[in-house]
Amino acid sequence: MSRFLPEPAHRHGSTERFGILLVNLGTPEAATAPAVKKYLAEFLADPRVVEIPSFAWKPVLHGIILNTRPKKSAAKYAQVWTSEGSPLAVHTERQAKLLQGYFGHAGEQRVCVMHAMRYGQPAIADVIGKLKEEQCSRILVLPMYPQYAASTTASVMDAVGAALARIRNLPEIRLVRSFHDDPGYIRALAASVQEHWARNGRGEKLVMSFHGLPRFSLDRGDPYHCECHKTARLLAEALGLKADGHVVTFQSRFGRAEWLQPYTQATLEKMAGKVKTVDVICPGFVADCLETLEEIAMECKAAFLNKGGRELRYIPALNERHEFVAALHAIARRQMGDWLARPQPSAEELRNTETRAKTLGASR
Repeated sequence: MSRFLPEPAHRHGSTERFGILLVNLGTPEAATAPAVKKYLAEFLADPRVVEIPSFAWKPVLHGIILNTRPKKSAAKYAQVWTSEGSPLAVHTERQAKLLQGYFGHAGEQRVCVMHAMRYGQPAIADVIGKLKEEQCSRILVLPMYPQYAASTTASVMDAVGAALARIRNLPEIRLVRSFHDDPGYIRALAASVQEHWARNGRGEKLVMSFHGLPRFSLDRGDPYHCECHKTARLLAEALGLKADGHVVTFQSRFGRAEWLQPYTQATLEKMAGKVKTVDVICPGFVADCLETLEEIAMECKAAFLNKGGRELRYIPALNERHEFVAALHAIARRQMGDWLARPQPSAEELRNTETRAKTLGASR
């Protein structure tokens, strides 16, 4: 059995195409304990996510966590699950379709946009295979993580590398490392906040909550903490906020180790004694998911109200906002600049290429 996968049929004289692979974190296939267990088994086994030696971590993961956490997590997923399925999956698929439409509207017909999940389905390796079937010889990997972290963006490239290890005829690969300070991304965030304020009034404080990471990640050189704060600073400037008008926090802490601080829920609980109305936005999540819809809009809201706060308003993720899809289009076009500038062969040139290939013995 060959270590390499069969190559898709290649037609000489076909137009070269360029692929864009949008990648988000992933989601269980259903809001059930078995589905969540399968998802967590893959997610928490990634050494980029949990930096504990395998011999020490595996007994804990398989002996304790995967036997206790799935049922609790499934109950939380059930609270945000929609008739179409997981919010994260639904929004990511829509973002890919909309981005495809932006390229089509711009006359860039050679671009093919598909989405994948780092954990779960559709798998990165499978989607790279589909892009090759579409004759994509160059692929731009666009992780949907605005701020770079080894546990997210780098993990995506690990999966891409593993997929490429089984491919004989490799496509050219490029990566969007991060877009935490991209002007279009910042404008999209600012537009979402301004729209929220216009519709609901302005809260006394804007909380910018980012996903947390273990504190040691910062000490070991991960730039995530710094990129989060730069995004927050640029967003505050775009909104004209003073230093006391917003606060940066970190959510989704897991385990007993210290994580990046201040913690979102603890900050909101402390704030409730002085501030009655807060707006919360999660700039690091470009698609609504469990962490935004359940953790922030439900769990943190309840904690804030229980401590005396009057109102916590969650500002939805960017999802399908046209400003965000336009930003993705601009980011991708910059990265693919020289690819897109390559002249497209005429019909006659394509026919001549096919004829020459057949003369040399090609069957297609």
